[in-house]
Amino acid sequence: MLPNKFRWPAPAKINLMLHILGRRDDGYHLLETHFQFIDWCDWISIEVGHEGDIVCGHRLNDVEPASDLSIQAAELLRERTGCGRSAKITLEKSIPMGAGLGGGSSDAATVLVALNCMWELGLTKQELLELGLTLGADVPVFIGGEAAFATGVGEHLTPLSAAETPILVIFPACHVNTGAIFGHSQLTRDTPSIKIHDLSRTPTTNDCEQVTRELYPPVDEAMCWLDKHGDAKMSGTGASVFATFDSSDKALALAELAQTELPSAWMVRVLNRINRSPLLQNQDEYRHRRR
Repeated sequence: MLPNKFRWPAPAKINLMLHILGRRDDGYHLLETHFQFIDWCDWISIEVGHEGDIVCGHRLNDVEPASDLSIQAAELLRERTGCGRSAKITLEKSIPMGAGLGGGSSDAATVLVALNCMWELGLTKQELLELGLTLGADVPVFIGGEAAFATGVGEHLTPLSAAETPILVIFPACHVNTGAIFGHSQLTRDTPSIKIHDLSRTPTTNDCEQVTRELYPPVDEAMCWLDKHGDAKMSGTGASVFATFDSSDKALALAELAQTELPSAWMVRVLNRINRSPLLQNQDEYRHRRR
């Protein structure tokens, strides 16, 4: 019998580039972006029963359970499958909200993948991807579990690995409103499409960067500081900025400098870029475990 309680990772992502090609009539933006994971995770403990309700075992600041993406994911899965089994979901939050690292989307994806296993629903990955997209454009890449080049609104994924090198991430203690960035009149929405094979030899950008830096001065300050020491990039709509390095020693040395020169409330982390999500490993482990 499969275990009825298990702890699952929900990793953060970074956008190595983010181009906005246009906007659909329904308001969604057409994107091209290269996702990669980093080894910074929320953790979700899930306990299931034979029947009952979805129970939220945590409380996020200023987020009601009904608006919590991890709970919404569980409710959606029950609704779409008719499953009557219960789940108690307890989220240990580590990835900052509003950081452009996909924490909420990753939480939702982990719940979908985990409950598909724990409720023994047998949904295919494609079915989970389609469900996940209704919760957010970033959710599918976390369900897929592989670094990928994404097009459309983020749902068309082509596996695409990148160097698994050390990374310094700076979160300047401000919460960026994604809706405000994508709704801004000055946002670039006409970047030409790029082919995957051109990524390594064609300059790429994050089309959200200019607007975010104008609306959120701490992001601009973080970018300016990091640009002095490396190739600074912004993930998603912000607020996190990052630079990659060829050795952990270089990243750690810069992190020490950041902690002396940047505001104490800012978060500075040295992490690693990874191409395969630890969620996939947990899924395999769960299926092979027995009580």
